[in-house]
Amino acid sequence: MSPGIQALLAFAPILVTAVLLLGFRLPARTAMPAVFLLTAGIAVFAWDVSFNRVMASSLQGLVITIAVLWIIFGAIFLLNTLKHSGAITAIKAGFVGITPDQRIQAIIVAWLFGSFIEGASGFGTPAAIAAPLLVAIGFPALAAVMVGMMIQSTPVSFGAVGTPIIIGVNKGLDTQTIGEQLVAHGSSWDAFLQLITSEVAIIHAVVGTLMPLFMVMMMTRFFGQNKSWKDGLQVLPFALFAGLAFTIPYAFTGVFLGPEFPSLLGGLVGLAVVTTAAKAGFLMPKKVWQFAPAEKWPVEWTGKLEIKLDSLSAGKEMSLFKAWIPYVLVAVLLVLSRTSDTVKAFTKSVSLSFSNILGEAGISASIQPFYLPGGILVAVVLATVFLHRVSLKDMGSALGESTRTLLGAGFVLMFTIPMVRILINSGVNGADLSSMPVAMASFVADTFGSAYTVFAPAVGALGAFIAGSNTVSNMMLSQFQFGIAEALSISGAMMVAMQAVGAAAGNMIAIHNVVAASATVGLLGREGATLRMTILPTIYYVIFAGILGTLALTVFGITDPLTS
Repeated sequence: MSPGIQALLAFAPILVTAVLLLGFRLPARTAMPAVFLLTAGIAVFAWDVSFNRVMASSLQGLVITIAVLWIIFGAIFLLNTLKHSGAITAIKAGFVGITPDQRIQAIIVAWLFGSFIEGASGFGTPAAIAAPLLVAIGFPALAAVMVGMMIQSTPVSFGAVGTPIIIGVNKGLDTQTIGEQLVAHGSSWDAFLQLITSEVAIIHAVVGTLMPLFMVMMMTRFFGQNKSWKDGLQVLPFALFAGLAFTIPYAFTGVFLGPEFPSLLGGLVGLAVVTTAAKAGFLMPKKVWQFAPAEKWPVEWTGKLEIKLDSLSAGKEMSLFKAWIPYVLVAVLLVLSRTSDTVKAFTKSVSLSFSNILGEAGISASIQPFYLPGGILVAVVLATVFLHRVSLKDMGSALGESTRTLLGAGFVLMFTIPMVRILINSGVNGADLSSMPVAMASFVADTFGSAYTVFAPAVGALGAFIAGSNTVSNMMLSQFQFGIAEALSISGAMMVAMQAVGAAAGNMIAIHNVVAASATVGLLGREGATLRMTILPTIYYVIFAGILGTLALTVFGITDPLTS
């Protein structure tokens, strides 16, 4: 079988996924089971992978799926508990009245609060929370969705307490083979994953610092009375200040603490610094900018859902300090569980391990329910029940809503993650072929050579656009990107980092994220208008990330333990 045919067959699952989801517009719950069967068929009949190995890979994928769903459940359960306790209402109300300038409101609510929510919950939650809040304080629905979608960039790689790295990259790479190579070079898998995390954080910090300014400029250009980029540029000093207030602690946290914390702590620190500065008038624009009166808005700007400002203070009364305690607890417990040897040992004391599944060497999986962020999030939910005096009825409602979300995500992931594991484990076969991701990578490297590195983030973004998820894009494409790095004899860590950054940017154009955000403000059916706008920041992000990564590899000679 020629290299071209190998690459085509290996790429077929990704190509068919795109055709079914985008061309035929099938829902993921219909498309992904079909793609899973196609992948298994290619592995068995083209790669001569044993049926037993395909089954073992599928079971390994299911164990990983359970770990992913545990994190999703914890994140969504905490959010829904806070919604029913009245905490989210109090947090929202705390943002109202800081300033009448709606450019500054967008930066504080969307960029900073949205980034914090992304770090804590992920999975499209920030846009779904920020969009209705922005509508409530006077934004057109379409503008609110556009701004909400632009949050889905810099913080996403470390969303849901690091899931896209902890699960997406960690489970998307052939950790056994790479780990053995690292040990032979005097390093370890944990150090390699932390190197990827650091490089992701640094690239995002550089590119993402301009996102608040870009967000405001797009808002004034498309929705301002003057349709002017210049109106957005008037907040340049404050926007850069807000960008740095998030990206500086974000980068340091990524480099020194790990993938769980950058968005969570960057958002928390940024919120405290920027809201204090805004109240003090620091770097604030001299002229207040606001949208035109609502009666002058084009009909396509407005949604069917009317959200009144009074609704922000409706429900249970709660102080802002008390409302924030659960999220602060999440941050504290996560830091302790990753930095304190005593706490780390306790949370890792329970582990469910599955070695050499179905007798297949190297196919193993494990779950540490208390160490995974899901366990910490559920623990905070239990603490919140007492802190906020949540009734059994409200807890039942929060549990029911979270379970329904889990079931929707779970069915798709039950086929997506096993598909990825079949691809990765296909290197052991009777046809004496490289694994499918390596076959794809070798062909691309031979065809494009070193020029490919500029486009690596765009490939990650395409994966997120297709799959609707940074985590899934990383699982599908990390081994592919690493394989290209091996073929080009460059840093695999940097290539995987570029993949993760691009996949985060791709969330700005992920269709299901746009649909979810649009639904919260009654704007369903107008997703195309949002996508036509959010493609601009997505292009900016992947181009500059590609240039930065390429400069790091070619000019600065960035290496990793496998290439140094």
